Amino acid sequence: MMIVGIIGAGAWGTGLAHVIARGGNGVILWSFDGEYAHFDNLKLPSRVKITRNMNELTSCDAWIAVTPAAFFRETLTRAGQFYNKQPIIICTKGAEPKTGKFMTEILNETIKPSKKKVGVLSGPQFAGEVAHGVPTGSTLAGGKEIQKIGQQVFNKMWISPTRDIIGTEICGVGKNAVSVIAGYIKVKGQGENESALYMTSAWREVIKIGLKMGAKLETFSDLCGVGDLLLTATSQTSRNFSAGISIANGEKPVGTVEGLSALNALNERAKKYKVHAPLLYNMHKELAR
Repeated sequence: MMIVGIIGAGAWGTGLAHVIARGGNGVILWSFDGEYAHFDNLKLPSRVKITRNMNELTSCDAWIAVTPAAFFRETLTRAGQFYNKQPIIICTKGAEPKTGKFMTEILNETIKPSKKKVGVLSGPQFAGEVAHGVPTGSTLAGGKEIQKIGQQVFNKMWISPTRDIIGTEICGVGKNAVSVIAGYIKVKGQGENESALYMTSAWREVIKIGLKMGAKLETFSDLCGVGDLLLTATSQTSRNFSAGISIANGEKPVGTVEGLSALNALNERAKKYKVHAPLLYNMHKELAR
């Protein structure tokens, strides 16, 4: 049995706590305010301990970072003083709103762990379904140590292993961007044909940017890529898809719209790597105005 420290007790962090505990592992679930997400007809497993004290993370065998992108830097900076060279698996998808940086980049600027200690988990994962044990698949990116830990920590999930960390991460950013676009076009477009046109074209531009950054082409057709895109760009359960619908209807979206930060980050990368991505550029202007 491993003891896993989860940093972040929102829906996704708590959902992971359920599935990790169900697999026979212990969990220290760190929460900023001592609260955690609740799911219908589901009690928190006895193997999960809620804490507000980050020092309890020091003795954990591995860390799972699930803090929202907007607070990732602040939280990981604070957690760094309690870091004891554990493997860290990032489960946050997206880009930092102010800088457009990815979560691995922020991790390297704050805690600065060894590269072999860093992994990324991403895929089609609605938190409530994960918590309730619905069959779920994810891509786990990282080296041998990360994959070995993943086999034990995520033994109740279907895991697709890869070493392509940057590709897995940019898929998580890209699906957020495409999802908010898809929601917007659902309202503003003229039909399903146009929706498919926008989704396909936007995803193609994400792939072009990713390849310039060193990602592998096959990653974009894995669970973290097409798998997550199919889930979040077609369902109103998706926060970004729903946010796109709200923006199109002239309404204020609920909560942080990660897709807008993702669009901004992707456009910055396109500029840096000289990738022609006109749809992402124009949709960011349209959605962010």
